[in-house]
Amino acid sequence: MNDTSKAPINWPATLMLLLTSLPVILILPFYLWQRDVSAAAWIWALVFLGLNELSITAGYHRLWSHRAYKAQPALKWFYAVFGGMAVQNSILIWATAHRVHHAHVDDVDLDPYSAKRGFWFSHLGWMLRDYPASKPDFSRSPDLLEDKVVMFQHRHYLWFAFGSNFGLVMLLGALYGDMAGFVLVAGFLRLFVSHHLTFFINSLAHCWGRQPYTTTNTARDNDLLAVLTWGEGYHNYHHLFQWDYRNGIRWWQFDPTKWWIAAWARVGLASGLRRVPEFKIQQARVQCQLERARAAMEGRSAHARYVELKAQIDAEWQHLTEAGARWAHLQSEKLTAAKEQIRSRWEQSEFKHRMELKALELSVRLQHRRVALLLRRQIAMA
Repeated sequence: MNDTSKAPINWPATLMLLLTSLPVILILPFYLWQRDVSAAAWIWALVFLGLNELSITAGYHRLWSHRAYKAQPALKWFYAVFGGMAVQNSILIWATAHRVHHAHVDDVDLDPYSAKRGFWFSHLGWMLRDYPASKPDFSRSPDLLEDKVVMFQHRHYLWFAFGSNFGLVMLLGALYGDMAGFVLVAGFLRLFVSHHLTFFINSLAHCWGRQPYTTTNTARDNDLLAVLTWGEGYHNYHHLFQWDYRNGIRWWQFDPTKWWIAAWARVGLASGLRRVPEFKIQQARVQCQLERARAAMEGRSAHARYVELKAQIDAEWQHLTEAGARWAHLQSEKLTAAKEQIRSRWEQSEFKHRMELKALELSVRLQHRRVALLLRRQIAMA
């Protein structure tokens, strides 16, 4: 690892974090002890928190970092305004750093907020110094450099950040006759909470939770974090399928950001919502199971029970490989038909192909259950 212990202090970020945190820690408790804050201040704090978080999760993250969908200018400007109000840097800087994080996840030198460098570093420490990995690599963001909304917000970021926080919050404080309450609660406290909820995805979501889709990186799925972070807590799934507009892929998983995007798609302000095919999701789950099963079998004795179990695991792996090859073949057939402009022939056989795809999805879903039983047997035999 490169010696980054003497990296210069990032004074803008350090001062910003200090100035937004100290009033919450040193002033707000005493203020609340001595005075009442109006209900309006608390309500607007929650409203602004929601708008800030959605602008980060749906805008900065899923729209601009991962291009998981397309948005009309009106929605983009909404994200630019309330994302700027979250004071987490401009869209251009935020999304560029996040793309680098995904490209080099867990690399202690190249990942800007590598979890392998510890909880503190990935949560907050990476922002306090000018580490080499934190320098923006705009070669990864040609699309952002051409986005008029992104570049306007980047050039005028301080106006977006300070104008929304001071101007809007203080205007409401004046209207409700509770200037101090609004500044402390709807301003500083809301910012403090918003910052650390977002930072939890870089830190806590890489050390606490389950890994049902991949073990190639530290990202975890965590239902509690999903509730706190507007659906971003399904992080293991996200790191494998980063271009999906959903993080919580099941109807029962709490992902308000997904619902928000889908709602705007219904009225025409969002389009091109990208989804991972169900087969690929089930395939990843089973593959992760089988990799764990194989790893657990290493070094086992040649006892007949272990030999039988290993043979079953190998058979399941072969089944998964064959199903994956058949799925890829079906997708290739569909693509070839489209390229050759023989839609009529494809449409005649589309129902058959759709049924075969559904059968493959069901096959892998059932395989997931079979392998789960094999893993239980493996644990029982240990």
